[in-house]
Amino acid sequence: MIYKSEDIEKDTVLAVAKGMATAARTAPKGCGNDKIVTLIVDGKEKDAITAEMRKIAESPDAGPFLRDGGNVDNSECVVLIGVRNVPLGLSGCGICGFETCAEMSKAGANCAFNITDLGIAVGSAVSLAADNRIDNRIMYTAGKAAVRIGLLPEDVRVCYAVPLSARGKSVYYDRGGEI
Repeated sequence: MIYKSEDIEKDTVLAVAKGMATAARTAPKGCGNDKIVTLIVDGKEKDAITAEMRKIAESPDAGPFLRDGGNVDNSECVVLIGVRNVPLGLSGCGICGFETCAEMSKAGANCAFNITDLGIAVGSAVSLAADNRIDNRIMYTAGKAAVRIGLLPEDVRVCYAVPLSARGKSVYYDRGGEI
């Protein structure tokens, strides 16, 4: 049997993506409350994300959405890591800047513990990608597009996307374009 490099690399990237989702799940969480949501997308779902990124890029203050959309196009798959918007509910916490979780929710803010947990989960996931020599880039742009098109549960408002690639040169290096 002969295994072609492009098939081996795609299989490896997907295996690492699965490991990244697991690393995000097992990352430490505030008070042990797990509100992390992970998905892995490729194919038409990945294309839907880039289509939404290009739509967002049409606005005057779009920032890097167009550039990042090209990076997602050139990626084998994308790991999405989001967090449910359910306050931790600690009495008198106030770390979010509001007196109570109810005030925070009413203002449309996010629980600081949940956002911190999301950052730790993303860091854990990308460290696994790096350990396996899979090129990756953390993108709020693709995460925002994924939320907007409804790929994640309704209570997930914040998501980061981590596109993955295994090529001779990283598609995320020398990206150019607007930051």
